[in-house]
Amino acid sequence: MLANFLNKSKPINFIGLTVFFFLGYLSYLFRLFSSKEFSFNTLLESILLLALFIVIFFIFNFIMVKNRLTFDNSYAFFFFILLTFCMLPVIANYKVLILFVIYLLFVRKIYSLRSVNKVLEKLFDAGLWLGILFILDSRTLIFVPLIYAAIYIHHKITIHTTLVPVVGFATPLFIYFTYNFWYDKTEEFTNLFEPNFSLNFDFYTNSKYLLLITILLVLSFVSLIFKSLKTLTINNTFRRNWVLLIIHTLIAIIYLFFVADKNGSETIYILFTIAIILANGIEMITKKLFKNIALYFMIFCAIGFYIML
Repeated sequence: MLANFLNKSKPINFIGLTVFFFLGYLSYLFRLFSSKEFSFNTLLESILLLALFIVIFFIFNFIMVKNRLTFDNSYAFFFFILLTFCMLPVIANYKVLILFVIYLLFVRKIYSLRSVNKVLEKLFDAGLWLGILFILDSRTLIFVPLIYAAIYIHHKITIHTTLVPVVGFATPLFIYFTYNFWYDKTEEFTNLFEPNFSLNFDFYTNSKYLLLITILLVLSFVSLIFKSLKTLTINNTFRRNWVLLIIHTLIAIIYLFFVADKNGSETIYILFTIAIILANGIEMITKKLFKNIALYFMIFCAIGFYIML
C-alpha cells in the first residue's frame, strides 16, 4: 500500500517519487507537443526544465530531512511532488523555476538556524539569497520578516544578528547598482523599490484555482490544528521550527495575494510549507486504511486539477 511505501525516508522512495513525477512530466510534454509544432529546441528546453525540477526536488528533500521538519518518512516529498505535478502547466517556465531554486536556497538557510553552528554565516547567506531574489522579483522583499522571525525563535535579536542579514542583502544590490551605474541604467535599479503589488483576488475567485486553494487551505488548517495541539505543548527544536513554518506559510500567502500580475505560477511559493504541513497532518492518522484513503484522495485531486489546467 502507498502508506507503507511512504512510511520511511529512503533513497528508493526519492527515486520512486521522482519517476512518478517524470511520468507526469511526459504527459505534460505530450500535451505540449500536441498543441504546437515539434522542434529540437522545444525538446531541449523541456529536458532542461526537467533538470531544474530535479534540482528543486533535491534541495527540497535536503531541507526537509536535514532540519527534521517531519518524522522519518517521505510524506512531505510525496505531497511536494503532487503539488508540483498539478501546477506543471503554469510553473514549467525557466524564470519561475530559477526563482524558486533561489527561494529554496534562501529557505534552506532560514531553517538551518535551528543549529547553533555558524549562525552569522547562515544569516549573511540568507540575506544574500534574498537580495538576489529581490533583484529578480522585488516583491519577495515581503520575506524579510522571516529572517528575523527565525532569529527570534532560534537565537536572540542582537546587533550582530540584526545587521548581518542586512549586509548580506545589500551585497548583491550594491553589485547590481554598480553594474547599472556603469552602463547608465540606474532607473532599472530604482524600479526595484517600486514593486507592483495588488490586492485584487479576482484571478483566484473567478478561476479553477479557487478549488485548489480551498482544498489546500482547508486540509492545511486541519493539519495545523491537530499537529499544533500536540507540538506546542513540548519545548523542543521541532516546536520552534513548527512555529517558524506557520509564520513562513502566512508570509507566503500574503505574497501570493499581493502579486499584481497573477497567472497561477506565484502559487509555487506556498508549495514548500503546504507540503510539510500536510505531511505532518497525515502523520497524525494512526489507521493505515484512513491514511491510504487520504493519500489516494490527494492523488485524485492533483490529477483532476492538472487535467483542468
